Parts: sequence; structure tokens; C-alpha cells
Amino acid sequence: MSEILNFTEAESKLDGRFSRLELIEWWDQPRLANAHVVVIGAGALGNELLKNLALLGIGNVFIADLDLIENSNLSRSILYRAADCGRKKSEVAAERAREIYPEMKTQSFHGNVVYDLGQGIYRWADVILGGLDNREARVSINRGAARAGRVWIDGAIERLDGVARVFDPAIGPCYECTMSEIDWKMLEARRSCALLTREEMVQGKVPTTPTTASVVAGIQIQEAIKLLHGLPTLSGQGFVFDGLHHQSYTVTYTRLADCPSHEADNPVDVLPWRTTITTVRQFLDRVRSDLGADSVIEVNNDLLEGLTCEKCGITEPFLASLGKVTESQGKCPKCSENRTPQIYHTINGTEAFLDRTLFEIGVPLWDVIAGRRGLNQKFYEFGGDAPDVLGPLSARPVP
Repeated sequence: MSEILNFTEAESKLDGRFSRLELIEWWDQPRLANAHVVVIGAGALGNELLKNLALLGIGNVFIADLDLIENSNLSRSILYRAADCGRKKSEVAAERAREIYPEMKTQSFHGNVVYDLGQGIYRWADVILGGLDNREARVSINRGAARAGRVWIDGAIERLDGVARVFDPAIGPCYECTMSEIDWKMLEARRSCALLTREEMVQGKVPTTPTTASVVAGIQIQEAIKLLHGLPTLSGQGFVFDGLHHQSYTVTYTRLADCPSHEADNPVDVLPWRTTITTVRQFLDRVRSDLGADSVIEVNNDLLEGLTCEKCGITEPFLASLGKVTESQGKCPKCSENRTPQIYHTINGTEAFLDRTLFEIGVPLWDVIAGRRGLNQKFYEFGGDAPDVLGPLSARPVP
């Protein structure tokens, strides 16, 4: 009888949800259950990334995307249905990932990762996965990951081809190290459309197939799993997939000595403060108490103080991040000419908006902002915002 019971227990263990995975000698399912993963982009690649994360039992996943589901997404995105058209991609993707693995905790974020996503989420993550289609967002993620000292794994697909790349800015090349002069010119051209929303700046749609998305996202997740287990990865390299001829190879990137996007924020003071409550003056006072009376605040993004019509000679006060300004707001209400944005990156205490909250001037929730006095710099994380950003995801101290 005891032999039968022992066999039944062993058989039950072998039939567990992750039993086939746990046959791999180094596999650590509890480690995956406790992992914190950020997925940015919930299109064709993002769907495949999330499907695989759910199948593998990843416990905590943050999903960011700015788009709504369209009919054309249904041919390339396994998580979406016709009835979902018009809904937020990130929200639906989170729901469907939980359907695959109900124990997964997810949080969706609908917004622009360049302007709306604070730096805190990068510090929360164990690994960041990108499923994007534009350089501006990739540069933003690259800098966020570098500042947090995190590895990020980029994926890109076009037609039958694709590439998966692993970037660890602390020890090797980053995404910006791989950019050519043409890449930078195209990025600057995109940014020069200063007063347009992202939908007004949409470039041509990239032709893709779900099969290529499956291949590239599979490699991305494979690298993430290796990273989470402490195994060697394709750090500083790219896996290139030629789908037309079914050939693949790896390329090695070179770290540029003059690339500015490799330094992690240090030191970081985690404050219980919230950007929606803390005024600019209060934060500047804190910075100056730490660093000295002539210290300044350095914000992360292009922030606006006003819009100027050169023709009419009128400046309208306008507090927001550059990414929040629409095309119609960018035009002068009197003459309809395009207005010039008054952009700033440093706050020195002479500004008229010192009694506005950080969120009101365009700082996103759970951001990490620098205070500086000369060459002396200190970073401050607005940890009070973390529960609002993370929702049901597990928070944890970040060194």
C-alpha cells in the first residue's frame, strides 16, 4: 500500500503545471514566480512575449503600450479578439496573459513610455523586454535601463526577418552604441515635429508576420530566462533571423567610448513623496538641504514653460511635457501659425511655477530626478507613487 501511495505522489509531482520545465537540471520555478518583468510594447512581439512569460510561470509582469487594438492586429496578435477592437492593448494583453496563467500578477500602463513612464519602474524590474517599432522609444528605454543598472532585451521584426539583442550598458555596448548617423538623423527629424502628438507623427507601418514575431520573441524570452537563472546570455550581441532563407547568425556590437548612456544613477535616495503632492519648491528645498544653496533640479524629459507665437509676439504659459502637446495646441489661437515651445531641463529657483506640483509641470509618476551642484549629483526616487503605478504587483526595496 505504501508503495502505491509513494508512486501516486511521484506521479502527481510529474504531472504538475511546470513539471516538464523542472526536468531541466538548473530550472528554478520559484525564482521565475518571484521575477519582475517589464514588457514595453503589446503588439505582435509583445503578444508573443507575454504568451511565453505566462506559459513559463513568470510571477509579476508590467505591460506598457500607448495604442488601441485595431482590426489589423488580429492577424498578428494571439491575445486579441475581434470584440477587443478599440480597447487598450496593454489592458487586454494583461487580461489574456492571466487567463493563460491565473497566478501571474499583471499591471497595464496605457501611455507614452518616453514621456509618461517614470524611471522607478526600471529599478523595479529584473529584466526589461522591448517589442517596439520606433527609435525614440528604444532610446528612452535604453537610457532608463542604463540608469537603473538593468539589462534590457530588444526585439525587432520586418517582413520575414528579425533580430533579438541583449543590452547590458554596465558592462557592454548599449542600444545607442549600435545607432548609425542615419539613425540619429531620423530620430532628430522625428523629435523636430515638436508640437505633434504621437499619432500625428506615425511613420509608415512596418510589414510583419506572426511567424517572425514568434521566432524573435522566443529568442528574447529564452535570453530572459537564462538571465534570471544567472546563465550566460547574448550580452552585447544580436541574434539575426533571415526568414526568407531560414538562416540565422549572431553579431557582436562595439561599446562606444564616448556614448553617454552607460552610467547608473548613484546615489539614489528613495523618498516616500509623491509627484502629485510635492511642489517644485519643496523638492528644490530638499535638494539644496542635501547639496547646497545653489543646487538645481535636472528633469529627465523636455518640459514646457510656455508656447510663443513669433508673429503675434505672444507667449502663453503652458506647463506640460513636450509629448503631451497636441498639434492644435501648438498653433496660435489668434493667427494659426505654429508656436515655438519654450523648453527647459533645469530648474534653478527663479521659475514662476515653483508652487505647482511636479506632476503638474510634466514629471511622470514614480520618477527618479537628479539634483546637482557643480559636479556633485544625487538622485531622488518618488517612491510614494509606486503603489499607483504597480497596482497589484509586488513592490520590493530597490538598492
